Formats: sequence, C-alpha cells, structure tokens
Amino acid sequence: MYDEKKIAGIYVRVSTEEQSREGFSLQEQEKRLKAMCEYKGYEVYKIYKDAGISAKTGNKRPAFEELLEDIKNKKCNTIVVLKLDRLTRSVMDWEKILTFLEENNAYLDCANDDINTTNANGKMISRILTSVSQQEIERTSERTKIGLAGAIKAGHIPYQAPLGYKRVDKKLIPDLTTKNIVLRIFDLYHKGNSYKKISNIFNEEKVLGKTNWYDSTIVGILQNEIYKGDFVHGKRTKHPTYYSNVVEPLISKEKWEECQVQKKKNSRSYQRTLTYLFLQKLKCPKCSRILGGKATTKKNGNSYYYYYCNDCKINIKENIIEKYIDEFMNDIVEYDSVVNQFFLPMIKQKLENPKDEIQKEIKKQNDKLKRIKDAYINEVFTLEEYDTERKNVEKTIEDLEFKLTETDICDILKFTPEDILIKRDIDFINSIKYPKKYKEYNKSWKEFKREEKANLIMSYIEDIKLIETNNKIEVDFVNFRESIANPCNELYYNGFIDRTDYALFGNVIGTLRYSEYRPIEEVWQHLLRLREFYDVKFYEATYNLKQQVFRFRTDFNKTIVRVFPMEDYKNIDPNQKLEDYNLGIIYIENNDETLMENKEDVFNYIPDEVELHDGGYVIIKDGEYVDRSTTKVKPVTLKGLEETFLEDEEE
Repeated sequence: MYDEKKIAGIYVRVSTEEQSREGFSLQEQEKRLKAMCEYKGYEVYKIYKDAGISAKTGNKRPAFEELLEDIKNKKCNTIVVLKLDRLTRSVMDWEKILTFLEENNAYLDCANDDINTTNANGKMISRILTSVSQQEIERTSERTKIGLAGAIKAGHIPYQAPLGYKRVDKKLIPDLTTKNIVLRIFDLYHKGNSYKKISNIFNEEKVLGKTNWYDSTIVGILQNEIYKGDFVHGKRTKHPTYYSNVVEPLISKEKWEECQVQKKKNSRSYQRTLTYLFLQKLKCPKCSRILGGKATTKKNGNSYYYYYCNDCKINIKENIIEKYIDEFMNDIVEYDSVVNQFFLPMIKQKLENPKDEIQKEIKKQNDKLKRIKDAYINEVFTLEEYDTERKNVEKTIEDLEFKLTETDICDILKFTPEDILIKRDIDFINSIKYPKKYKEYNKSWKEFKREEKANLIMSYIEDIKLIETNNKIEVDFVNFRESIANPCNELYYNGFIDRTDYALFGNVIGTLRYSEYRPIEEVWQHLLRLREFYDVKFYEATYNLKQQVFRFRTDFNKTIVRVFPMEDYKNIDPNQKLEDYNLGIIYIENNDETLMENKEDVFNYIPDEVELHDGGYVIIKDGEYVDRSTTKVKPVTLKGLEETFLEDEEE
C-alpha cells in the first residue's frame, strides 16, 4: 500500500474573510503544496480551487466535488491540502470523507497537520483536529449571532430598507416620501379590499411612477413585521429569531394583527352587487363558521338582507342586528367625525411629520431634481427617461410641500385632547339649541347610506357574537377593534371623552353625558372656554351609590351638558364604600342662545384656549378674561371664578 504511486489532487480553498489573511491566499497554498509534492515524489494530476467558499456543512464546493469524482474514476488517489480545515470543519462531514477514502483506496496528506489516514491512530488524530475546527466555527457563529442581535436591537436592521423606511447612520427610520404609501396599503386592506384590488388601484394611479404593482408586493408589505416595529431574523429557517420594538413603527401592533386576521376573512370574499353591512363580522353560534349573506328584493324595489349558515340551517335578519347596535352607533358616528376625522389626524400629522424633517427632505429632493437635469444635459438620460424621473421627483416634492402646509396649520391650531371634549360639548349644546341647523352639519347613523354604514362597521367592529336562545338567533355582544377601542378608552379614562349613562332624577329615569374625573383647575378652564360660545353654568350635586339616585335642588330645571366626579373616586374609593359622591354638573338655561354674533360660528369653530399661570389668573388671548355679560376686561382667580359660577346659580 505504501509503495503505491501517489497521484495528487491538490485542493486549495479560501473563504471570503480569509482572502487577505497571510498564508491563506490561493496562490500561497498552491505554491507550498506543489513544493511538498515535489519533495515527496507525488505526481500532481490537477489543482482544484474553491474561492470565497467556507467549509460549513451544506455549502456547495464545485472544485472539491470534482476532486472526489476524479478519485472515483481513478484519475488520482491522494488529496493534498494545506490543513485539515481546508476540507471541512464538521465532524460529521469528516466521517463521510474518511469513509469515501477507504471505499476508493485513497489517501489524505496535510502539509501543516500530521495526518495519516492509512492507520487507526492517524484517523483518531484527524477526528480530534476536526472537532477542534468545528468548535471554532461554532464559537465564531455564536459570536456573530450575538453581535448581529445587538445590532438589530439597536435598530441596525440587515438587508435593504423596506418601502416606507430609509437608512440613516445604519438605522432604519421612517421615510417621509414613501411611508404614507404603506399606511394607505394597510388602511385599504383593513377596510376589506383584496390584494388584487389594492394593486389595481396603485397601477391605475401610477403610485411612485410604477405600473407593476403585484398582489405579491402587497402581501409582502402586509405580512412584514417591520411595519409594527418588530423584526424577524431567519424567517425562512426552522429557528427564526423574533425582535420586538427595534424600529419606529408605521402602524400600531393592533392594526397589524387585525390585518392578519382580515386575510382569512378577505379570502372568503367574492364579487358582490349588493352591500352587506355585517358581512365577515358574524359567525355561526353552532359551528363558528363565518356567515354568508343573502338578499331578497320585493316588487316595490326594497331589498331585505339576512345572514345564514348552510350547514346548521340558521339565519338572522340584518335589521335585528342593526337594531341592537343603533343605541351606540350614533356615539360612534360622533366619535368618528370629531375624533378620528378631525382632531387625531391633525395631532398625528404634527407628531409624525416634524417640520424640520420635511424641510430637509424637500431640500434633498430638490437636489435630486437638479442632478436629474444635469444628467439629462450630459446625455446620461433620454428625454423619455428624464421626463419620467422628473415627474416622480416633482410629485414627491408636491406631497412634501402639502405636508409642510398641514404642519404649519397644526402649529397655528395646536389641537389638544381638551379640544375634543370642548367640541363634543359645543356640539351637544348646538343640537339642543339649534336642532335643524345641527342636522345640516351632522348626519345621524340612520341617515347614513348603506355604503357609509358598511365602511364604518368595517373600520370599528372586529366581529359580532351571536347566541341561540329559544331557537332564535340573537346578538350577544359587539367586539370593537383594538386599534379603535384603545385610543377611545384612553381618552375616556383621562377624562377627555364622555359616555351616555342612565340616571334617576327623583322618580324620573333619564340619560346623562358622563365623563371621568379631571382636576378642578382644568374643569374651570373648560367652563371658561364654553362660556365664550354659551352662558353655561356650574352646579354641584350629590349621587347616592346605594340608592343610585341624583339629589338635585327641587327647582332644578335646566339642560345638563355633562356630569363628572369632583374627586378621583376610582383611587379614593376603589371598593365603593362611600355613601355619596359629589358630582359637578355643567348646564345651560333652556332659554339661552349663543353669545356669538354669528350663529354659524358655533358649528365651524371651537373656543380659544385658556391658560392658568402660577399667580392664579386665567388668561385668554391678549392676557385677560373677558366677562361677556359686561364686556369689561377683568382678571379672575380660581377662587373668584368658582364664586362667580356659584353666584350665577344662586341668582
């Protein structure tokens, strides 16, 4: 065996990180191994080179595969390498190579490692060396993963920046020029539009100057966790790693999750000629399948809608469900018009689009426009290419300038959550004092068209639970979407939004607009602002918890605007052991009209802001409080203000 002629296949390999390391270049390995073969009298059959490929398990090495094939075909019988780790760093792979050598009566010779595969001791040493190499590569891999994890947690996300983001100092931050496109995709899908519908809309509008928006593009965006601030590394591997809150999100986690649920619902949708209010919102109370929708049209042209489960043979009329939600849908309509469509978008715009960032981006786009013009002059672009690029950049600049205008408006308006409560109270008084004019400005739920109702239900309601009682299908409860319910609840718990509640007025049952506790100083601010439009007054009443009755003065005959606790009873009396609660009541005389010269103003504007200074004075506009009853200017302290309201009540 030892006298057999050695025909060598010289194998050299470097991984990318070893290219510049001394002694590991392909040329250096080849030079040393040729010298060794000449010294030992080996005949060199061929040099096999793998460049830029590591020895990890699973990596394809064309030259090495060719060498093994030549050994099978008896063209050579000895593998000559610089070190054992040039062949492999895996114990499992090395065992396969040893088996291969034995089966093909071939050998291995290493220049730097004393490896002799012709005896048991040599094989044992080779296994030990391979184990050391494998440990080294595993430790390197662990260090790399730790470093990568630290980078990801710091916002250094690998791979190309997705649509809606850009990379600044290696970190992903929202891109003002494209983030609204992502927000629109989620909004459209959240409302029930399919991938195909969204891609068609974008292609028709040539969003970003493109007409190649595909379903797969929309799917990829909707399923990407990055848009809720998270990142998944190794998503296609068996063991992906999830990182939470590593970048600034473009949408809330609730809305992202709702869109994943929406995917299952949209997959069941089909082309419809009729609008169903509750389609995709109802499940069979027996088998939990989503109910289908049907409609019958009578000779008079009226359509009647109902929802059914074929398997369980049940159905429920649409008007039964709508009747159940009627009692709170007007509140939803009011919330939607006041909060979502008016205040929150402006507040959101101001927070998400800081003026300095927009101005920087406009300058960057103007510089890009200049470079495009220079490129056209230098004949880098054709006229057609120049026009396309120019229009895209000019459209981006136009959008940014519009955002800048919106931000300027926000700086002037300075909307706050307090404005929401002011607006709702003014609207409530308007509805009492000028009901006809109020209806011109505000539609009720019953006045909505079917398409408008369906859109509102799609946006606000996650699903409606049905229950079967006495062989009849009824509504059990309505589950609102978290992305809508959470901000609404937050406003309510902080005292910035009210709810309608039932109450006993002596022996009479009525309803009240009730809100949570707010500090008394803020209540006085609220009262002063309301008094710019209406002569509202304040009264303290007692509410008995045991009897659940309000104790008013016997001659109290006013329109109550809002009721709120005078103390933070949720913290003071969490177990409700107190007998009475003191409540503040904002009310207006039944014969009072607006204090504004133009009645239209109470529907188009909100009262000016009020500030409280350390000295206790209430400041409005130019620095003083205007008493509209006397048109005199006078400073008012908190104590004096309280006395003023109470004096008005006593009169």
